[in-house]
Amino acid sequence: MGFKDIDDFPINWPDHEDIAMKLYDKFGDDFSEQKIYRIRFTDLIDWILSIPNFEGKKEECNEGHLEQIQAKWVYEWRDNQ
Repeated sequence: MGFKDIDDFPINWPDHEDIAMKLYDKFGDDFSEQKIYRIRFTDLIDWILSIPNFEGKKEECNEGHLEQIQAKWVYEWRDNQ
């Protein structure tokens, strides 16, 4: 299977930084650092599952992945301030 560019690569739960970058691209500055850490995990899971090229399954998710994704999202947000 060929990929046109880097955005075509499949993403899965361990790809915390890639997921965080996609979330920042989607939401931009709608969420500050404090708001990112207050997002309900159920909402975060739904948003992640809706990312194009995300191949992970809801059953494969765990609290550790979600916490790491939140932390990477905060770093991405800080880098863009």
